[in-house]
Amino acid sequence: MATTAAAMAATSVVVLDRGNNTTCTINMHGATVVSWRVNNQEQLFVSKLASFDGKKAIRGGIPFVFPQFGAWSFGPQHGFARITRWHLERAPDRLHNGDVEAMFSLMDNEFTRSIWNYQFRITYRLILREKELHFHIGVYNPSKELSFTFNMLLHTYLKVPDVRRCQITGLQGCHFIDKTRENALYQEGREVVTVNEWTDRIYQHTPQEHVITNVVSGRKMRLHKYNFPDTVIWNPWIDRSREMSDFGDDEFPNMLCVEAGNVTSPVILLPGTAFEASQILQIIIEGNVSRKTKRNR
Repeated sequence: MATTAAAMAATSVVVLDRGNNTTCTINMHGATVVSWRVNNQEQLFVSKLASFDGKKAIRGGIPFVFPQFGAWSFGPQHGFARITRWHLERAPDRLHNGDVEAMFSLMDNEFTRSIWNYQFRITYRLILREKELHFHIGVYNPSKELSFTFNMLLHTYLKVPDVRRCQITGLQGCHFIDKTRENALYQEGREVVTVNEWTDRIYQHTPQEHVITNVVSGRKMRLHKYNFPDTVIWNPWIDRSREMSDFGDDEFPNMLCVEAGNVTSPVILLPGTAFEASQILQIIIEGNVSRKTKRNR
């Protein structure tokens, strides 16, 4: 596989192909998942105006946010991981059960140290299953002396027919920071959350599972997360869409960001230690067993 990995690393994208028109495409710029097709149906939103110049973050798919969420006094918003070229650690490989996996990695380099002077290593393993996409993340601190703190988040853009018809479960009772109202803190009273206006909320201490209704083909999507205590819900709506050069003015009804991460309380990583987190996206076919998602964690 070494030759294949080297050949693929020279290109801009890596494709996991499970057969039956089920694929996952990762752009090496930011190790950004830019497509996830199940039976040839695209599950992720990517803006028609997204930049693929290898400099800007890709507007859509699943950008990898690290080591900062939001504005950053040291460097680019949402950190440098999503605008840095990653390394293909392990080329796509078919497992005994037919699933396909690949692994990507990012280490500190001259560019990252010029912004954030710490040693680190991230591994990012993706597994494409029949109706699921698994994400396994490891962050390592190889330093013998220095600790560092970081935010991390998977900025998942779901493709939806009409965001106003989507419902998100698992947020009732959670406190959230509302970034559209000067970061005021509220508590969610609704059993299901809907989006009918500009929405930018950081829900804290959320459960491990959310279900999003009325995604592609009117189906439901389950998001199962581990070691990601926060869930961000975002849609720019009309006015904010017009402010983004890489986002179409009319695209906001067709996307919904449901983002698992460590945002409100940064992770502290001591010298020589590691942090792990994971996420599973699963298309719910009515009759699926909820706990299926716990396999192969």
